[in-house]
Amino acid sequence: APVNIAVVKYWGKRDTDRYLPTNSSLSGTLDMARLASTTTIHLFPPATAADAGADDRFELDGAAHAVTPRMARVIAEVRQAAAAHYGAHSAQATGRLAIHSANNFPTAAGLASSASGYAALAYALCHLLGLEMSPSEISAIARLGSGSACRSLFGGWVRWAMGDPALDHTVEGPRQSIASPVVDAAHWPQVQALICVVSAGMKSVASTRGMQQTVATSALFAERVRQVPDTMHAMETALVARDFEAFAQLTMRESNQFHATCLDTQPPIHYLVDTSFRIIDFVHAFNAHAGEAVVAYTFDAGPNAVLYF
Repeated sequence: APVNIAVVKYWGKRDTDRYLPTNSSLSGTLDMARLASTTTIHLFPPATAADAGADDRFELDGAAHAVTPRMARVIAEVRQAAAAHYGAHSAQATGRLAIHSANNFPTAAGLASSASGYAALAYALCHLLGLEMSPSEISAIARLGSGSACRSLFGGWVRWAMGDPALDHTVEGPRQSIASPVVDAAHWPQVQALICVVSAGMKSVASTRGMQQTVATSALFAERVRQVPDTMHAMETALVARDFEAFAQLTMRESNQFHATCLDTQPPIHYLVDTSFRIIDFVHAFNAHAGEAVVAYTFDAGPNAVLYF
């Protein structure tokens, strides 16, 4: 599954159990040949009923890891669908899983490794168990592991709809929070992305923890959420019209507002470093020299820049 980089950021959940976001978001899907998670899953029928699901194993980049609660949530959702389709005692619903995943880029450094990883996990599980689901339906499952993962089920430019909070208490309500394409990659092939890896190390504050700190403590956060619907509309309009000037200005302003809410969090969250700010200054100087926006920056929750041009 590919990496996606948000140009309208997802930051904050209104429901932490079901990963329902406080706002809609929009991202560009990057080239899988250069940035991707590859996941292979083997299914082993349980030796006895007591073994069902007990020995799921997970390996990331060649090292054994425990199955995390977020992974377990995705696995449980797919097993529930398999039980409904094949029966509660079927091998598909009760078999043990051996999951092998690998990233061809730095993990947990602000390059959306969780997005591609959970998208690959959800898609591979559904494919392995023979569950016929649309990419949008699979995106709702991937969202349970990492919110941004739902956007990695599509290429091109992708929206993740927040859904209707008034329906959160219903069965169908959370299912509205899914990803869908805005325009495919062929719509605007001239746009390129340059990844500036400032640091390959793990970020200081994990996204899951950082965003909820922001929701709880930032005074700027509510204002940003209020503005996002207008930003989403303007961004989709720019993409459909292939208007790079509008796209660039929206992308940079959105990135800056996102990091402003991080700094407004108590205690402040610092994802950007000196080199990150030098890249920001360079982009503005370059555009000023060109007399128009010819390159745009965006930073997710980490110091690494993505430059669109």
